[in-house]
Amino acid sequence: MSDRRKVVIVGGVAGGMSAATRLRRVDETAEIIVLERSGFVSFANCGLPYHLSGTIEERSSLVLQTPASLGARFELDVRVKNEVIAIDRASKQVTVIDSVQGVEYTLPYDHLVLSPGAGAVLPAQPGGDRAIPMRDIEDLDRAMAWLYSKPTSAVVLGGGFIGIEVAENLVKRGMQVSLVQRGPQLLPMLDPELAVILQQRMSASGVSLHLGQTVASFGKKTVELLDGTELPADLVFVASGVSPETALAIDAGLSLGPNGGILVDEFQRTTDPAIYAVGDVAEKVDAITGESKIVSLAGLANRHGHSVANHIAGVETVPATPALGTSIVSFDGLAAASVGMNEKTANKLGKSVRLVHTHPANHAAYYPGAQTMRLKLVVDPETDLILGAQGIGGDGVDKRIDVIATAMFAGITASNLAQLELSYDPQHGSAKDPINMLGYVNRNIAEGLTHVAEWHEVSDLVSSGSILVDVRSPGEHKYGHIPGSLNIPVDTLREHIADLAGRDVVVYCQVGQRGHTASRILSQHNIAVKNLNGGYLTWKAGINAKGPQS
Repeated sequence: MSDRRKVVIVGGVAGGMSAATRLRRVDETAEIIVLERSGFVSFANCGLPYHLSGTIEERSSLVLQTPASLGARFELDVRVKNEVIAIDRASKQVTVIDSVQGVEYTLPYDHLVLSPGAGAVLPAQPGGDRAIPMRDIEDLDRAMAWLYSKPTSAVVLGGGFIGIEVAENLVKRGMQVSLVQRGPQLLPMLDPELAVILQQRMSASGVSLHLGQTVASFGKKTVELLDGTELPADLVFVASGVSPETALAIDAGLSLGPNGGILVDEFQRTTDPAIYAVGDVAEKVDAITGESKIVSLAGLANRHGHSVANHIAGVETVPATPALGTSIVSFDGLAAASVGMNEKTANKLGKSVRLVHTHPANHAAYYPGAQTMRLKLVVDPETDLILGAQGIGGDGVDKRIDVIATAMFAGITASNLAQLELSYDPQHGSAKDPINMLGYVNRNIAEGLTHVAEWHEVSDLVSSGSILVDVRSPGEHKYGHIPGSLNIPVDTLREHIADLAGRDVVVYCQVGQRGHTASRILSQHNIAVKNLNGGYLTWKAGINAKGPQS
């Protein structure tokens, strides 16, 4: 038994437990010890906000495994409330404090896996210690204890995944909810013309949004913002970011990456080949840029834990998967999802991109219950490879983003999305699925069949002399239009060729489809024409994201 491979894993949940259980499946002889400083080693941290409202009724549903169940099934030695406080790389051992027994001990290892996760960034202002993060079961218990006292108001700090989920579940409890976001929009992984749709839904549901704001001070029942606004706050939740738990790694002399996480190679090894790091504590490779980044996603942590176990056992040498950052969150039935690079990031990197905006129904429009979604594709114009995508809407957004993420992983080009054979019946899709339509629109642009203008280019194009033509019906134009545009319905456009000849024209319709037809008519009459990408709906969302419409 003394010759058994000894693997010590620091931290449980997604990364640590996937490494432990996978290692057992491929190596029945290894001695596997999991050390977790909290009282829970395997729980659904992504589900925590949903217990706040009772959507997930039983707290026990969130506890997936216990030390006893893991010991029985996988013969794992799981020790909760055991905190590793030091790593001695020379002697290959860790120092542990058992807070239950009140003792300190050392533990040797052949391989060490670091999966301590990331800690919430807590407010530094006086009184900020009453802000509750939502990272583990202990946080949830603290929050529920406050909620049992029947508070009526809450402030949520942070407009990312957790902040939005917490806000939604507090609204379900009937509370007055304010959300404070340091940046100008919610969900930075979205471009502003999509993020604004979620912001509008949250506002309509009663959430008071304070974007581009930070906290000045915390009172006993209030939160004051830097602009002087005072928000009612019986409770305060913090979800404004996390910081990798790298103290152990730093003290042990392991190298950190450029973003403050532990630097790892393609097999998740640190600068000490006997030590691995997975999950939120480790830097990831961006699948698009190849650069190092921090990505806090449970799916990646699981897969990288799996890869570590394979590498330790020597059963597989496939490198850990780079991060596409595929993610989704919802509020009141509105889902927002993304994968890969957005337009904002491309602009920051100085990278030229081709954009595709569409507004398809999730299934055949004639079948009852059809819902409009908004999709945006970001494409490399040189290679036609997909760099990223975003979607917002009701049912079916998850399906489309997952298909695009799969296409990106497989190297399928944007134009070849048109060729994918996808399941169809009227209640689940369309004969031309929204994925196919993205491919068709991209191909039209790539091949020069259509020239497009982006929503944020319209003002400059008009200022430089272009005529703006709304090709929708008079009723649609009356209901809402871009200021200064002429209304010439597409069905009568040929009657106005002489009026438009010799002019630069920008056409638009509601979502871009009639605009494409109009642009084909005009271009074949030798009129220089651009179609507004995504139509009036995209322009209106973009203008609303920038501020009140003029």
